This record gives sequence, structure tokens and C-alpha cells, in this order.
Amino acid sequence: MGIVEKIKEIEGEYHLWRCCLLIQLVTEEMARTQKNKATEYHLGLLKAKLARYRAQLLEPTSKSGSSGTGFDVQKAGDARVALIGFPSVGKSTLLSKCTNTVSETAAYEFTTLTAIPGVIEYQGARIQLLDLPGIVEGASQGRGRGRQVVATAKTADLILVMLDATKSEEQRRLLEIELDAVGIRLNKRKPDVVFKRRTTGGITLTTTVKLTKTDEKTIRTILASYKLHNCDVMIREDVDTGFLTSKLPGLIFPVGTRKYIPCLYVYNKIDAISLEMVDKLARSENTVVISCEMNLNLDYLVERVWESLGLVKVYTKKRGERPDLSDPVCLRKGATIEVCPIPIKYVRCILEGMLTSAQDVCLGIHKSLATNFRYALVWGRSSKFSPHAQKVSLNHQVQDEDVVSIFTK
Repeated sequence: MGIVEKIKEIEGEYHLWRCCLLIQLVTEEMARTQKNKATEYHLGLLKAKLARYRAQLLEPTSKSGSSGTGFDVQKAGDARVALIGFPSVGKSTLLSKCTNTVSETAAYEFTTLTAIPGVIEYQGARIQLLDLPGIVEGASQGRGRGRQVVATAKTADLILVMLDATKSEEQRRLLEIELDAVGIRLNKRKPDVVFKRRTTGGITLTTTVKLTKTDEKTIRTILASYKLHNCDVMIREDVDTGFLTSKLPGLIFPVGTRKYIPCLYVYNKIDAISLEMVDKLARSENTVVISCEMNLNLDYLVERVWESLGLVKVYTKKRGERPDLSDPVCLRKGATIEVCPIPIKYVRCILEGMLTSAQDVCLGIHKSLATNFRYALVWGRSSKFSPHAQKVSLNHQVQDEDVVSIFTK
């Protein structure tokens, strides 16, 4: 290791130590402060500082910090599911049971030292399942390669939090804290708050609802703490300072934008607890109980994964032929049209549960297709003459499982 690399390593360690110290000081100050109307303004400033320090911890400056090595796993299949949990909770066993991949298992902790991918084949879909190394408390600050684990989890479409049913609920709370600290929001939606930078004009704050959890003065102070003195802010829901401080770091540090990812809590080893406890856990929201050792409820877990991912099946059709039902196209919710490996006028419609116009279908294929659009034939729920095709224009709205053929001039 050369002198330059050694200096960078020391600077990275100092940056990490400084951020962790500042986070600890702010957290202790928040714990000492009583929560009431008089301290709401002070707590808002502390939350803004805490969010800023956490963002700096996750995304250090380019001149500081060592390069490091991450988990280089190519994203494959129709969706990616990440397994996260403490060591020895059954992640590797679940991967081996649900896929054809064999992941090493043993009676000691930290058996898995890198990300191991597997593929679940279900209803024609190929779902990539990632077995990540077990994380420990303090993983968000870099302990036990925790930052690499959670960075890989940010690329997932669904997170399976593996828990040990024989242990207390404290394990679930600790995992949620670690994931929240690195910007992963589990089973939450983005706040309806819009920020737009400007060069002049000051801060323009517009609200469409009455704010009961914060006030305009607190919001302006939080914006000033992030050096946002010229911007437009539109608030369309009654948010608190926590929502604001989680939204702003994504604007200041674009790489560290918060991720809102659906999550399933999977309790393993239910064969070692009572039936009453199993029933209590199974009735919890976003929870699945399984036993990898006895192959209990694994099929139901795969079904819940399919439902949480929101995958849809779409079939292709050539003119004069029936759709190929043996080879469906499965994509995640929010996908648009893709070009078929056949002439462009025979297009497969890859749709989502939400409505999409025919113009969006054309733009999803190529920007010139909408200009040369002639008409389209639609089969499916959106067709007025179902099961027959309907000749439609650009403004026609298509629905889930439709088949579309677009004809150009």
C-alpha cells in the first residue's frame, strides 16, 4: 500500500469516526429533550442535523474513504428479492429450499460471507433471490461489512427480513433501525412533498392541507440548515419534521436518496414454539411464518413474494396466430411496452395494474412510433368487444393482461 492509499484510508476512518460521533451526540440530545409543543421546533432542528450526518456517513466525499469492495451481483430475472437478517436465522437454508442453488449452512454464525444469488421460478417468472451475509447491530455504521450488505439491499424490489421465532421482538426492531439509518424505508410510501431548486426568489412554501405536526417557521429553518435559501416547496399532506428530514438528504446528496421498498417479515423455526405463538405471529401484518427445517409454509411464502412484487403476466401474439401461453412475459409493476423480437407492428403489451394510454405504449417502445402511429388493435379487459379486438387510437387506455398490436404508417 502506497502513501497516497494510506492517507486516503486514514481520512476515510476519520470521516467515519466523526460522523458516528456527531450522530451519537445528536441522538443523546434528542433523548434528553422532552417532547411537547414548546420543544417541537428544537427537535425539528435536531432531526435535520441527524438526517444530514447520516447522509454524510453513507455518502462520504470523493477525496476521503477507501475504495473498498462490494458485492458484485448482476441483477437478473424479472425481479430481485434480498434476504436480510442476523446470523444463523436460516437465510441460506431458505435459499437452498426455494431455489436450485446450494448455499453453505453450518451450526456457527457468519457461514455466508458474500452475496449468493438463486432463482425462484414461479408462474413463468424468474425471481432472483439474494442470500446476503448476516448483519450485526451497528451495521449502518460499517460494522461487519454492514454497509455493503444494506447497499446491495437497496437494489432489491422486495426485502425479506428473516427472523428467529424463538427470540424476542427486539431483533425486528434492531433490524428496522439499521435499515432506516441507511435510508431504506420498509412498507412506507413517499411523502407527498415536492422540492424544486431556484437561483433567486427566496423560499416559497405552499400547502394544500393544514399542518398540525409542524409549522412554517420550523420548515424554513430546516431548509436553511441544508443551505436551501431559494426553492419552491409544495406540501400536499400533513407531514411532520421526520418526513421533511428524510426527503431533503435525497435532494442534497442525490446518490443517497431514500428508497421505499416493500418488505415481508419471515419468522423461521416455528416448529420450536407453541401453536399460540405461531398464531399470534401469523396474524401480524406483512408477516409469514415458516420452518425451513420441516418445509412448512414455504409454498405460501413464494405466493406472498409474488403478490408483494406485483408481477403481471403478458402474452405475445402474432397476426393470425394465438398468443403463446407457454412463454409469458413477466415484468414488475410500473413497466411499459417492450419491443418484440418480431417486426415492430406486432408488439407485445407489457402492462401494469394501473391504466396506461396507447400513447404511453408507443413512447415506451420508441419516440418515433407515436409520430408514425396509424392505429392499434387491443384484446383484453379494455376492449369494448372482448373477447374480440377493438381498433383504438392513441388516447385509448389499456389495462392489465391486454394484448396490443400497433400498426404504423
